[in-house]
Amino acid sequence: MNGPFILPVRDIVRRPGEMREHTFTVTLPEQWGEGIVSFEKGSNLDLDVRLESVHEGILVSGAADAEYVGVCGRCLIDIARPVEVEFQELFAYPGEEETDFEVQDDHVDLETLVRDATVLALPFQPVCQPDCLGLDPETGERLTASTGTEQAAPIDPRWSALQQITDQDGTAQSRAAEKEES
Repeated sequence: MNGPFILPVRDIVRRPGEMREHTFTVTLPEQWGEGIVSFEKGSNLDLDVRLESVHEGILVSGAADAEYVGVCGRCLIDIARPVEVEFQELFAYPGEEETDFEVQDDHVDLETLVRDATVLALPFQPVCQPDCLGLDPETGERLTASTGTEQAAPIDPRWSALQQITDQDGTAQSRAAEKEES
């Protein structure tokens, strides 16, 4: 077995208490993620992994550091942000019980574990900055600063009759205030 995510565990298999640490970088052979941000093919993923032998199998814990790229969900400019994710999983020894992860031929394959952890850490609604204003609804241009005034939303013609009622109430109240002052 070979591959960038496959680590040998022959020296610690069935030796509870034994531990090995590995630090390595993997170049992603394909894109990870399908949303508006993802980890690009050819980008680097830094892994810091600890393999611990326990009675049930090999406990794998570690951290992955990478950089995702994509576009801001509000203003659509290109963004790239670092992401760090921690993971932990037990790779069970082959046996009678079915498990998601198993030690195979004295190796553990971390690809599925690391892929799941990193892709789930991607933001669902990424933004270039927390207070990104997005795009102007009329011109489509990127808003860079607040105008300070709240613009009235266009009124649906089906509700225009209600707008006339609120306009009448406002003028009636202002007329009453004018009469009191006189």
